[in-house]
Amino acid sequence: MKMVLASKNAHKLVEMSAILSQLGIEVVLESDVGVDVDVEETGETFEENAELKARAVMKAAGLPAIADDSGLCVTALGGGPGVYSARYGGEGLTDKDRYELVLSGLSGQIDRSAKFVSAICCVFPNGDKLTARGECPGLITYAPRGSGTFGYDPIFLVPEKRKTFAEMEGEEKNAISHRGRALEKFKTELEQYLAAQGGTQGKAGEDNG
Repeated sequence: MKMVLASKNAHKLVEMSAILSQLGIEVVLESDVGVDVDVEETGETFEENAELKARAVMKAAGLPAIADDSGLCVTALGGGPGVYSARYGGEGLTDKDRYELVLSGLSGQIDRSAKFVSAICCVFPNGDKLTARGECPGLITYAPRGSGTFGYDPIFLVPEKRKTFAEMEGEEKNAISHRGRALEKFKTELEQYLAAQGGTQGKAGEDNG
């Protein structure tokens, strides 16, 4: 089965492919199927935004589409940047600009607790929908550490690993990350869905909305 990733982010493609390839799923970028869709993320939750993106790309490509909406939720920032993580501080900022903005906002704060959240939604041309959510708790560092990955990874510390996401190799991060955890849940949902499709065609999507 081929799924279109409702994103232009090649980093997400690598993470999703690593897990979904175990089910024989080929995940491709929008550009691979000649689709270029810009979706306004107007949802108030990660789940709503993921569905908006997946549904739009599915309609444009005519193929199952999978989307992830994820972000950093910092306790001392009232749960922010949250769903605005990718746009925090406005347009035109780099990843470095954004994580420095978070660090600036936490200046003098003792509470450094935070979590990364990932909501995954897959929409099929027949209208069926699968969803999953993953979270990874952690702490915000006082300065960036590591050069790997992207986004807020250099300032997000996983205490039990004593490393930031940016200091981890791909497999190590995928095993504990918010997206990795959401994808593992999604993989289980998808396995059950595909099994149901093979046996009871019309009923497959009833319990997965």
